[in-house]
This record gives sequence, C-alpha cells and structure tokens, in this order.
Amino acid sequence: MGLALKDTAYHNYADYLQWSDNNYELIKGEAYFMSPAPSLEHQEIAGEVFRQIANALVGKKCRSLIAPIDVRLPKQDEPDEQIDTVVQPDVLVVCDNHKLDRRGVRGAPDWVLEVLSPATASHDQIKKRDLYEQHGVREYWLVHPTDRVLTIYLLQNKEFSKPRIIELAGDTAITVLDDVVIQWDDLLMRLPKAEDLY
Repeated sequence: MGLALKDTAYHNYADYLQWSDNNYELIKGEAYFMSPAPSLEHQEIAGEVFRQIANALVGKKCRSLIAPIDVRLPKQDEPDEQIDTVVQPDVLVVCDNHKLDRRGVRGAPDWVLEVLSPATASHDQIKKRDLYEQHGVREYWLVHPTDRVLTIYLLQNKEFSKPRIIELAGDTAITVLDDVVIQWDDLLMRLPKAEDLY
C-alpha cells in the first residue's frame, strides 16, 4: 500500500509553500502525505549515517544533509514556483554547491539514502527510485531496518544498474564519494532486535 494523496489536483512548489503543514512530497504534481513521525530505529539509522558522512566530509567540497530538507527536482530550467517535484530524502550528499540555497537543494543530489518503513516502502522502492534515476542521482541506498538489508543502486549510462543487496554488517563504502565508509556494527547494537519489532 502506497502513501495517501492529498487530493487529485496538480500541484507545484508555489502551492507547496502555502501549505501550513510541510508533511508532503510532490512527485510530478501529485502531493503524497508522508507518514507520521519516524520510528526510533529510522531516526537512529538516518542520524548515524548522516553523522558518519558529515565527519568524513569535513574539509571537502561535498556536503551531507538530513531530512527535513526540500530537494526540488526541476524538469529543465523552470522557475522554482513551477517545479512539480519536491522530495525530502532521509539523508543526502550534494557535491555541487551551486545546487544549495536557503530553500534547500535544487537539482539531483549525488547520493541519497532512504530508510524504509511499512508506510513508505513501496513509495521509496518504486516511485522515488524511478524519480532519482530520471534526475541523475548517482547512487541510491535503501535501508530496510527490520530485515537489516541494504539495497544499492548505481547510475550507469543514465540508468540504475541491477541492485546490489547486502546485509547490514561490517562496513559499506559509498561508491561515488572518495573515502566515505559507513560502519554498521555499533549502530546495529543500539537498534531493537529484529524479533522484538513484531
């Protein structure tokens, strides 16, 4: 089951900026209501991955950011208000500082992580995967906290390669970033055991 739509109307970033609650993502003009507050394990994973990347990038040109932050994905060079796709990845890295402004990010991040939850899994694995591929995200990670599995997509010739699916254990290098490696073991010790989640 996917995320609920706000309504059947077509929306753009100008509409989005008028909403009192900013709990939506826009994908091709459709406003999807995001799930309630993330679980503790979701926050632990996103926060720890962000911390490790931010530490590794000190003094380098790339920047690590964490949700909530608006990532506007224009079709071409339309003004912000006409953009109809605005997403909030859990963690992202941007290496082109020209893409950063006070509103967040305009253009595709280099690397994106989404932490899956029952409410967002199909949205992240299908709609956002296709969206990130179309807009040129160079590497896309999906973490499944319950199953302790990581799925990695790499952009090659403007298409995501066959996914690499690995266990969350040891360490995993981010391919598109030099010398950035995520260590999983200490993080996993802090998370609830899989059998305690049901």
